[in-house]
Amino acid sequence: MGFAIAERLASLGAKVILIAGPVALKCHNKNIVRINVVSANEMYNQCLFYFSECNGAVMVAAVADFAPIVAENYKIKRTSSNYLLELRPNPDIAASLGKIKRKNQLLVGFALETNDEEQNALLKLKRKNLDLIVLNSLIDNGAGFQYDTNNIKILDKTGVIFSSGLKQKKEIAVDIVNKLIEAENFISGLS
Repeated sequence: MGFAIAERLASLGAKVILIAGPVALKCHNKNIVRINVVSANEMYNQCLFYFSECNGAVMVAAVADFAPIVAENYKIKRTSSNYLLELRPNPDIAASLGKIKRKNQLLVGFALETNDEEQNALLKLKRKNLDLIVLNSLIDNGAGFQYDTNNIKILDKTGVIFSSGLKQKKEIAVDIVNKLIEAENFISGLS
């Protein structure tokens, strides 16, 4: 979804900085500058570095909430006893950007919820100082990670402002970008 949104924004003339983890997807538009990262901490640092230069950020990545405290450099062999894995929280990129966001910047987050979807998405929007949040649902048939289709809702502080219905993810990217264009100051000169 992040690549589809980046391509759509770039096709409209926006200069896009795409910070991406290790994926096989390619960027096709010359208006996209791709920054590759391999860890949540690298993504956090790159987002903080570039955010001040941007009109806004669309936080599509599903960065892991936790990481192992000790990462082994070798395969851990199976034994007959339990193995304890201690985790630490990764930095919350969207919340960190929400704390430093200027009035003229737009910050968009994504939420994947499985219960009380709209209520939890609104709480996340407010807690992280987001302007919009895109709600993905895993309970809809044909939507989510294992499909080329999705069904989203876009919420602002007042609640749901858009529902897509089940569509191809490229079509959903167009819907999301259209809502970004409606948001003041996000894409100067595009409409």
